[in-house]
Amino acid sequence: MTEATQRTSDSGVSIWLDDLSRTRIESGNLQELIKDKNVVGVTTNPSIFQKALSQVGPYDAQLKELGKVDVETAIRELTTTDVRNATDIFREIAEATDFVDGRVSIEVDPRLAHETEATEKQAVELWEKVNRPNAMIKIPATLEGLPAITATLAKGISVNVTLIFSLERYEQVIDAFIEGIAQADANGHDLKHIGSVASFFVSRVDTAVDNKLEEIGSDEAKALEGKAAIANARLAYELFENKFANDPRWAALEAKGAKKQRPLWASTGTKNPAYSDCVYVDELVAPLIVNTMPEKTLNALADHGNGAPTIKGTYEESHAIMAKLAELGIDFKAVTDKLEADGVASFIKSWDSVLTDVQAGIDRVNG
Repeated sequence: MTEATQRTSDSGVSIWLDDLSRTRIESGNLQELIKDKNVVGVTTNPSIFQKALSQVGPYDAQLKELGKVDVETAIRELTTTDVRNATDIFREIAEATDFVDGRVSIEVDPRLAHETEATEKQAVELWEKVNRPNAMIKIPATLEGLPAITATLAKGISVNVTLIFSLERYEQVIDAFIEGIAQADANGHDLKHIGSVASFFVSRVDTAVDNKLEEIGSDEAKALEGKAAIANARLAYELFENKFANDPRWAALEAKGAKKQRPLWASTGTKNPAYSDCVYVDELVAPLIVNTMPEKTLNALADHGNGAPTIKGTYEESHAIMAKLAELGIDFKAVTDKLEADGVASFIKSWDSVLTDVQAGIDRVNG
């Protein structure tokens, strides 16, 4: 283990890799990252699968075996096979951590982001298809996604809630989670192994807010560049602490073995070259955190990251940063609403590319 990744893990952060491909699995690279860089889980999304499935070669054997199936079936088979194989690699970690870590996430079709019942249905299908207790089904935190999150958890299915940008939506996600666990308990499910994380996006917030600060152009505005995303995430952690400490429903569920829905920092690759290439890891270290990072960010952390706790004692400063942004006329809710809409649109675009690439693969291997 590298010193920095070990220190990050020792500080309470679970390091997950934000990437998966058949090549990564079959080459042994994933096992190497587990062994050498403290990786204890994996997340996927439509953009990640678009990158993986666009490669000519790694998936041809399975495509040939599937024959001339429809493209949606082929995608389902290819992606769930990768996720199933990855969960098997992480099974030992899952069992050693009582299924807190060792998780591998797979996302529902992003085109269903605003369809509650269809999301619920596909979440069950994906869970049954992967058929591994350390899988997680990713559901977007749209307004229509919230009841689907509750319904899916109520069936005893582990959920990774994705595309969270605002504190308001994050609080709704926690409420949806607690209600889902309460329903799972009422339905007779063992609560011990139902896992959930809330994927709170980070770097995209700075990209959006920094653009607005540049437009304002004052010294006061420039002084706030690169601060919004970290402040927003730190306040999400404050909300996490307060909600789970003070919700009477949760205390009763925890007594029955339920585990907290942990905050997961997503979008942690640094977009602005002026910022540290591991800033969204080093500045967001605290107990019960998951940080899912692309391999480039993981390597930066391993090489020169800090990994020491950095959230404790920052809430007052973070509230002040958000207040200053408001004083400058930045409508943070409008920013996060647009980021959510853009996030869904981006994943749909990636999914459309997956459809094209996999259809090309089907045609290629079947002559």
